[in-house]
Amino acid sequence: MTSIALLDYGSGNLHSAARALARTGADVTVTSDHRVALGADGLVVPGVGAFSACMEGLRAVKGDRIIGQRLAGGRPVLGICVGMQILFERGVEFGVEAQGCGEWPGTVDRLQAEVLPHMGWNTVTAPQDTVLFKGIDPGTRFYFVHSYAAQTWEMPESDHFAPPLLTWADHGGPFLAAVENGPLSATQFHPEKSGDAGAELLSNWVRSL
Repeated sequence: MTSIALLDYGSGNLHSAARALARTGADVTVTSDHRVALGADGLVVPGVGAFSACMEGLRAVKGDRIIGQRLAGGRPVLGICVGMQILFERGVEFGVEAQGCGEWPGTVDRLQAEVLPHMGWNTVTAPQDTVLFKGIDPGTRFYFVHSYAAQTWEMPESDHFAPPLLTWADHGGPFLAAVENGPLSATQFHPEKSGDAGAELLSNWVRSL
């Protein structure tokens, strides 16, 4: 059975995420234990609230090191909502900049929309060859709750690595709804709150481990 560690660092909707992951047939453990998080087939990093607060909680359990060590060994990680945002270099909220994990270059900033937060169902535009969205119809809606996002992709292309697969959505302008970058994947929306489509996405990720 595929083992999933759901990282507990004081932020995130752990219970609903754990239930959604368990429905894929995986063995799910909610943990902040370094050994368990490193040893699982997949690590899920949830997150709700402010970027800076999430980073404080993550560093308190050495979650940033866990993510880095897993990726260095090619071990899969999935970030959800703010768990996606903290993978970037920095986040800016109310003019205050906080440093992220720095796995991807770029800044998470406030959406340029008249109505915030962006709360509710929205469509996404996924690329060809996607693993996360395989078998999910274009036009399918996913559930978002956020006011901040990465709105550009700043990682330069490399001759040595496959280019990342970028999924976009729009709310007052385009923003990254998901990224698939080797062992590191993330979604700005909440798959655990996105009904059948979210369940299929999580199943796709678990099957890829």
